[in-house]
Amino acid sequence: MIVKKPLFLFLLVSPVFAFFISLFIGAYHIPFFAIVNMVLLKTLQTISGILTKITFGKLYFNVQIPYPSVYQTVLFKIRLPRVLLAMAVGSALAVSGAVLQAIFRNPLLDSYILGVSSGAAFGAALAIGLSLSPGVAPLAFVFALLAVLLTTSLAKIGGRITPVTLVLAGVIVNAFFSALTSLLKFLMEHEKLASVVYWLMGSFADADWHSVKVAFPVILFGCVLICLMRWHLNVLSFGEEAKLVGVETEKLKFALIVIVSLITAVSVAFCGIIGWVGLMIPHMVRMAFGPDHKTLIPLTMTVGASFMVLADTLARSIATYEIPIGILTTLLGIPFFAYLLRKTGGGWNA
Repeated sequence: MIVKKPLFLFLLVSPVFAFFISLFIGAYHIPFFAIVNMVLLKTLQTISGILTKITFGKLYFNVQIPYPSVYQTVLFKIRLPRVLLAMAVGSALAVSGAVLQAIFRNPLLDSYILGVSSGAAFGAALAIGLSLSPGVAPLAFVFALLAVLLTTSLAKIGGRITPVTLVLAGVIVNAFFSALTSLLKFLMEHEKLASVVYWLMGSFADADWHSVKVAFPVILFGCVLICLMRWHLNVLSFGEEAKLVGVETEKLKFALIVIVSLITAVSVAFCGIIGWVGLMIPHMVRMAFGPDHKTLIPLTMTVGASFMVLADTLARSIATYEIPIGILTTLLGIPFFAYLLRKTGGGWNA
């Protein structure tokens, strides 16, 4: 661990570097140091506003941002909310994969494969089709939870769940909700259909401060809960033996599944389906630092945030038009999944 400590510390703070790199890259050029200064000044300005409200109007310090208004518009209204949402979603999807892999002791699982994402996508698409804008996130959560319950119910054969039956059940549930989503698209008006089709491919193009204010606190709350419960995941990795140390495994699994469903549903509701992140990131961290969830969970969150921000930056800058990030992550995830399948044989300890 002594050799890996510099790498550990770098990955832990990597979202800071990814954050500023992503803010710097874009169609409209803004000098890097101007971005750093504006972010710092905006932070001080926000703190000043909070202190002013707390002290009933007493202004402690007045902060001005001495940069052109076009700089501020591009940075604060377009790039910053997009980067913050990408970081939150990246952490959510990555840590969801790590938790599901620990609960079901299957290294080939994430929220995408287990059907959570497709269930959430159907719920969100249903809300869009019915013009229920405030109901997108709630319906996404309900159907995400329903999807994972269906998957685990189908996978339970003879009172136990095996890695193979769980993956197969996930394929069935994915197909089921994908078919329902296709039916919705068939029945939709053409105006709504175009937006839903693009949304299902995954994108942060519509990110704004409203989505950040709704999604960021929910995902942060869920990730903090998982981080506080991470030592339980080490116990769950022992399977049925966890009951011998007094852990109520079923209640713990259900609580973790609800949290995973919540943060996945919120992620899908605001950016569509972005698959394979929960499969790739936990394994990359696990291969470098081992299976201890006390280390794995925090690093998975930070690496997931950095990966998503950098992948989104690549998706919007690799060509003259923006590539949906869901396509990019799938192209990266499929060969990685094939590699894991060959290496592990579908088992936890293989």
